[in-house]
Amino acid sequence: MESTALKDIADRIRAAAADRTTLSIRGGNTKAFYGEAAHGEPLETAALAGIVSYEPSELVVTVGAGTPLAELEALLAGQGQCLPFEPPRFAPGGTVGGTVGGMIAAGLSGPARASVGSVRDYLLGLTLVNGRGEVLVFGGQVMKNVAGYDVSRVLAGSMGALGLIAEASLKVLPVAPAEATLDFACSQADALRLLNEWGGRPLPLNASAWRLRDGVGVLSLRLRGAVAAVEAACTQLGGERQDAGRAAAGWQSLRDQQHPWFSAGAGALWRLSVPQTAPVLDLDGAPLVEWHGGQRWYLATPGESQRVRAAARAAGGHATLFRPAPGARHEARFDALSAPIERIHRALMNEFDPDAVFDRGRLLPARTTAH
Repeated sequence: MESTALKDIADRIRAAAADRTTLSIRGGNTKAFYGEAAHGEPLETAALAGIVSYEPSELVVTVGAGTPLAELEALLAGQGQCLPFEPPRFAPGGTVGGTVGGMIAAGLSGPARASVGSVRDYLLGLTLVNGRGEVLVFGGQVMKNVAGYDVSRVLAGSMGALGLIAEASLKVLPVAPAEATLDFACSQADALRLLNEWGGRPLPLNASAWRLRDGVGVLSLRLRGAVAAVEAACTQLGGERQDAGRAAAGWQSLRDQQHPWFSAGAGALWRLSVPQTAPVLDLDGAPLVEWHGGQRWYLATPGESQRVRAAARAAGGHATLFRPAPGARHEARFDALSAPIERIHRALMNEFDPDAVFDRGRLLPARTTAH
């Protein structure tokens, strides 16, 4: 049965379609910086907040899209469970932070993503209001409840261009029994070599981060799993074991980009997604390397944009302008899509939102928003 809030939202979407009005979906508004600039009238999801159902023994929670992530994670923590992919909350002091709908729409994951998967991998099903104001339900509440193509996962990272996510069912996991963080003094090249070597061994690797600390390269490695496995790995790997509380705060600062590295320069923040086995990239400055080498953050001046994108492509990956430099002229946030992929994007948008009610510009540059 539809709630009053959901009916009101569906009515507004139908009215916008009739009036040719563009709507821009907004939850906690903590990721307004991400993607291209938003256009259109705000369509708030706050009225869609709340826990719909939670079955700790089944490892499934169904939650309204407007629910703050902090609220959901507090509920899970009370049962010794978590969202293992550690979605960023981007919650500056005193703010509510990101929402569940924004988490799915942005498709961002935290430090553990390379080991445990992304938000897409934990989506069991969701309720969507499309551009016609129709309420659609995809998937369900169990992993086997998907026949054919899993439409719900298409919406992860769609930036609100396909419709308004109203409700989602998520798989959750128990918090690991043991955790330890080891630090190793090494160069970036040695860190990448070590991570590649460790990845081929039965170790409880969970997250990694390499950066310069006081001019010295430091690789932090987080282990999670059974007590015996974590302790055995600590003995095998060596390194300097970190205080648990301090280490947890450090990983949290990486998750929400509050780590000092992110404020070390005034340039644009670039996220490069490359194969974990890619060597050190030919770019200026010392990056922050996460996801066992697969995600590399760089701070660069606006004039280096082409070089950054070229370096990512040469390594077999792509680059995203995550946050532009203050006052910099506008440039595309995402790499240009190949013609076949762009056709797929357009086809999906036209199917879910034929009247272009939802703001497509957040995801695609203006030249690709025609339908």
